[in-house]
Amino acid sequence: LTKPLFFVIDYFFKLLGNYGLAIIAVTVCIRLVFFPLANYSFRSMGKMKLLQPQMKILKDLHKDDKAKLNQEMMALYKREKVNPMSGCLPILVQIPVFFALYKVLFVTIEMRHMPFYGWVEDLAARDPTSLFNLFGLVNWDPPTFLMVGIWPILMGISMFIQQKLNPTPPDPIQAKIFMFFPIFLTVILAPFPSGLVIYWTFNNIFTMIQQYYIQNKMTVKTT
Repeated sequence: LTKPLFFVIDYFFKLLGNYGLAIIAVTVCIRLVFFPLANYSFRSMGKMKLLQPQMKILKDLHKDDKAKLNQEMMALYKREKVNPMSGCLPILVQIPVFFALYKVLFVTIEMRHMPFYGWVEDLAARDPTSLFNLFGLVNWDPPTFLMVGIWPILMGISMFIQQKLNPTPPDPIQAKIFMFFPIFLTVILAPFPSGLVIYWTFNNIFTMIQQYYIQNKMTVKTT
């Protein structure tokens, strides 16, 4: 997958003249390829969101019997033809693309020292800015583990907003884990090549647009 992905990125680079723009163009292409799968997933998640009032009633009725609650939840999913795991599909199928792009940025000589716009001077290197010195406003060079740049933060914000479009997990502990997941991923991906973080940020943005459109359309139909 690495070589074909590089050839596609290089093709868009020759058209657009910038590897950052080429990565965004590839992101659009990937979203189009997985459009039918994402549609199925977002429709299922939209149904889950519409079922939230019924799920709350079931939780109140069976708050002391977790086994019965799970049984009733599964019956509700089956009756309404909803797959609670469908939201994972778009992420799972894109994991190979994510690692292939990481390898492209890591080993491809052509993409080294290639700038994007603004402060990103090397798409194969991490975002050089840091939240902990106010992005260069404070004269302090933070240690490497505190180098959380603007693009990782934008990625985390886009992921947080995207989560708001998803149905709330029925398990309170799971809901808390999901709430802190964007922060966790922001810190984890901060040292990664900025080109990869830019890809993930725009992927989140395009996902949000598609998800909002589908779920809004479903809400209009039910009113």
